[in-house]
Amino acid sequence: MKILVTGGAGFIGMHLALRLHNDGVEVAAVDSFDPYYDVALKRKRAGRLEAAGIPWATLDLADASSTARLFGEGGYTHVAHLAAQPGVRYSLSNPAAYLRNNVDAFGTVLEGCRHNNVTHLVYASSSSVYGANHLLPFSEDQNVDHPVSVYAATKRADELLAHSYSHLYRLPATGLRFFTVYGPWGRPDMAPTLFAKAILSGTPIKVFNFGRMQRDFTYVDDIVEGVVRVLTRPPSPGATDAPHAIYNIGNHTAVELETFIEALERLLGRRAVKEYLPMQAGDVPTTFASVERLAAATGFEPTTPLEEGLARFVDWFREYYGAS
Repeated sequence: MKILVTGGAGFIGMHLALRLHNDGVEVAAVDSFDPYYDVALKRKRAGRLEAAGIPWATLDLADASSTARLFGEGGYTHVAHLAAQPGVRYSLSNPAAYLRNNVDAFGTVLEGCRHNNVTHLVYASSSSVYGANHLLPFSEDQNVDHPVSVYAATKRADELLAHSYSHLYRLPATGLRFFTVYGPWGRPDMAPTLFAKAILSGTPIKVFNFGRMQRDFTYVDDIVEGVVRVLTRPPSPGATDAPHAIYNIGNHTAVELETFIEALERLLGRRAVKEYLPMQAGDVPTTFASVERLAAATGFEPTTPLEEGLARFVDWFREYYGAS
């Protein structure tokens, strides 16, 4: 196996590349170092890959010729495509970035896999594709054709593109719908870091939908374990079926936002100042994953309790940001 991890300087990408390397797998990583959030954090993640001896390169996947050259010269057997333009709310004000980085770039990756005999493409989708669904927990069998944000729409487009490539070119591909990933080295625009900084500085936390929010918080090591197991299990098509599969990866627990904040308060030893606000456009009140399909395919489902995962995050947060 030789695995390419795209978005290797990203939150999940860094953890995955290091895990694969530690497992003795040959792995390489690429990242565009897009400035959507703190590039210094991405550089430090990339530094961890470099220190481990993992080769990495700066590459804009939306550049078709550069990506074609990467695949043509790389000799990759597997691809874990985690590179993306993240953020539901930012997609409302800058949709072009999502069309370019989530759709155009994914197209070049599909072409690279198609023309270079990649054994299995595993790509990141999102729980956001469930959009306005109200039946809980979210199941892969539910209709996901009503996204409520541009971000979600681009992730659903990726799923459809992957299915078509699997059908037309017999490219084995698996989409993974991640549910609210958190942990050490997490993105600064996500709730754990935003809330921790606010709690320690005494500034208000923005609590949307007046606190009536639930999220299926999933610890990053559980996400990585799921990706690793899926990588070695490409879909096995029948005579007419496309070799394409989709799995949820979530903790199968819908946690109240207030419960999440209370856990952070205990770990940080401070009380939060809360500013209650209406629901934001493009957001959903609840995410909650059914993981039976993942468990049946891989023998694994996420299990890390929120308090345990948040404790590890807080330890990292205090060290990285010098917070006390």
